Amino acid sequence: MNSFSFVDYSIVVIYLIFAALWGRFVGGKQRSVKDYFLGTEKVKWWLVTFSIVAAETSTLTFISIPGVAYLTNLHFLQVTVGYLFGRIIVAYLLLPQYFKGDLSTAYAFLESRFGKNTRTTASIVFIFTRVAGDGVRLFATAVPVKLLLDIDYPYAILIIVFVTLIYTYTGGLKGVIWVDAMQMFVYLGGAIISSLVIWYLIPGDFFAKLGTEATLGKLDFLNPGFNLDFRTFFNTPYTLLAGLTGGAFLSMASHGTDQLVVQRLLATGELKSAQKAVIASGLIIVVQFAIFLILGVLLHIYFDGRVFNKADEVFPFFIINHLPSGLKGVLVAGLMAAALSTLAGSVSSLASSSFYDVYSILGKKKLKEERQLLISKRLTIFWAAVLAVSAFFFLEIKGAAVEVALSIASFTSGGLLGTFLLGIINKKADQRDAITGFLTSIAVMIGVISFKWMAWTWFTLIGVSVCLLVGSISALIQNRNKIKKNELN
Repeated sequence: MNSFSFVDYSIVVIYLIFAALWGRFVGGKQRSVKDYFLGTEKVKWWLVTFSIVAAETSTLTFISIPGVAYLTNLHFLQVTVGYLFGRIIVAYLLLPQYFKGDLSTAYAFLESRFGKNTRTTASIVFIFTRVAGDGVRLFATAVPVKLLLDIDYPYAILIIVFVTLIYTYTGGLKGVIWVDAMQMFVYLGGAIISSLVIWYLIPGDFFAKLGTEATLGKLDFLNPGFNLDFRTFFNTPYTLLAGLTGGAFLSMASHGTDQLVVQRLLATGELKSAQKAVIASGLIIVVQFAIFLILGVLLHIYFDGRVFNKADEVFPFFIINHLPSGLKGVLVAGLMAAALSTLAGSVSSLASSSFYDVYSILGKKKLKEERQLLISKRLTIFWAAVLAVSAFFFLEIKGAAVEVALSIASFTSGGLLGTFLLGIINKKADQRDAITGFLTSIAVMIGVISFKWMAWTWFTLIGVSVCLLVGSISALIQNRNKIKKNELN
């Protein structure tokens, strides 16, 4: 039964209209492709920090992480600390490579190091995995929106896509960054308000109940995992080593090789600003996930450990049935904020990568600036439509959406990161070595994920290791063959 009031509907509608208009206003007028995809001027590092956090925080995260704490404990915090370590490595290892030349995308580095084929291959793989992964995220976003607004899935998906497209198309990257920065405070504010409301509604002695949660292990945030046997250790995602390692490598892949994030870092215009932005985003992420996890513990106290069909249902159920009118609208606006920020970043990064890494390289004619800008905006519309269709494809999804999205990303994230690291670490590796290592990594990950040999926190590390190992062996063999040929001659 829909319990949304006129006030709640009004809050959500006003917020969506404001987000679209605000993005159009702050985005300004773009006169070139560079203006459209990198901003008309250098963007402040703190603004990029907020936009990165918002872009990587989907509705999936907003409703799933409280559910993780509701079912288990705070062990996921170990992964977020790994996220921070990974971003520090990105700041000082990868970002200096991106700011050496006039680079437009993350994959332009691969062209300068290996060649055009490597750049185009990496970009195409990014495009396919981003479309599939964000199709799942967009569908997951439609779930609470459908329930809260009492509309069908297709309408929920189209509303989110339409609003996002307005300010992404008209405001360019600068508009996306400004709106995302605002939306970070909207959804975080919603989570904090929810926590305070739950705390207020909990009957009896709150601290006594919190003590009971502690005795149940709900407040545990450290899991050394020393008592586990070998197989169980590598199949447990949230041990200390798995969390730190998995979080670090996943963050290195997502923030060092994913165009969605690198595009924003390049918009700062200078290396030091980009470094501050990516490290600061890691600090905020630790705090943000702590808030989401604590929210889950509070929900566990409030519902007295009630069993739900899925962990993802806990927070939306509370919003629908236990929040007063007005606050429901604020929380749904928070859900929509998380959705819009992720989708806007995806559309903009897909459009920029397909234009710079595929169209500009494969195209034979050098087009005028006005024509390039028109094509870029058409690509924005195209990818928004593709993501909507991709979300429709996942309407019949059976498993947990977060696991599906994670598995899709894991197929390629390690290989992409491994290719970048191969170019930095192994000076003798060439384009054939890079592509060989990259494709081998993807093939191995298909087996690892399909047969569920390890927990997801090890996926990226495995992909990176395979790519580096195979690429380096290929380079060694090629160099030996060259030496033999020279000796024969």
